[in-house]
Amino acid sequence: MRIGVLTGGGDCPGLNAVIRAVVRKGEGVYGHNLVGFRYGWRGVVETQMVDLTIASTRGILHRGGTMLGTSRTNPYKTDDGVRRALDTLRRERIDALVAIGGEDTLGVAAKLGDEGVRIVGVPKTIDNDLSATDFTFGFDTAVQIVTDAIDRLHTTAESHDRVMVVEVMGRHAGWIATFAGMAGGADVILIPEDPFDIDEVCDRIRHRHMRGARFSIVVVAEGAAPKEGTLVTQETEVDQFGHERLGGIGTMIQTEIEGRTGFETRVTILGHVQRGGTPTAYDRVLATRFGVEAIDAVHEGEFGIMVALRGADIVRVPIEEAVKELKTVDRRIYEVASVFFG
Repeated sequence: MRIGVLTGGGDCPGLNAVIRAVVRKGEGVYGHNLVGFRYGWRGVVETQMVDLTIASTRGILHRGGTMLGTSRTNPYKTDDGVRRALDTLRRERIDALVAIGGEDTLGVAAKLGDEGVRIVGVPKTIDNDLSATDFTFGFDTAVQIVTDAIDRLHTTAESHDRVMVVEVMGRHAGWIATFAGMAGGADVILIPEDPFDIDEVCDRIRHRHMRGARFSIVVVAEGAAPKEGTLVTQETEVDQFGHERLGGIGTMIQTEIEGRTGFETRVTILGHVQRGGTPTAYDRVLATRFGVEAIDAVHEGEFGIMVALRGADIVRVPIEEAVKELKTVDRRIYEVASVFFG
């Protein structure tokens, strides 16, 4: 078989581990021919390809990012994009496609599956917000990076008697903020699932300082929003998938906390460092297991599925199940974290 591989959406630690696993078993065990499409769905639309072999994917396990490149191109939002993508797959004699990505990349995969494309999906997002899988690779790395940053901010916050606001990624789901905030001992965690009242945030900080604390750590997901009418926010641009370009909520909260409480407050926006660099051991293993399961599914002729983690097992689920709704933070986990607020 001639099998295509692509990585779409934001880059993520562990992508290269998936590619390596697909190629290693696809070529080395099954004898398939593998090619990579450059820059996600854009590579399929524009026929940008590269051969993938055991030799060309050697030594990439520990590398962050993706050797194939990535983009947020949506064929369904590009002029004649779907027809051009289908023409590429037919012309290049692609028998099956392994699509590695988040809700947007896999959403396109599901639609192309309805067009007759034989696709297997691999879940990728540092946000951990894909349904049908317990965890996605990249999430553990992002949480560790944020936790390390919070640990470092603790020392400067305590030294200067400051409130430190840490803005982390998380557009619609606050998994990173919740896990890293809990691991790093945050005093307030604000997530998209639970609109906040800035007055309540300030009250928690005042209460903490009244009890003798000299500093506070506030972790806020980029998609966190105030309750209606409690704080004015700005409108932002959107991408081809209709997602707003976020960022800035941390600065807004920093200004409000300092103005309302009088406590010196600083903000740190971690941004793209959360999804850059070397993946953790956990993410390398999970990504490798996903890659092997994906090529197994292709070889066995099972398409329209996504590989997923359920408990300790790698399973196969319909792609539609993975993208039908976002997986938001488990309320029980957030309630554990909230025990330590204020």
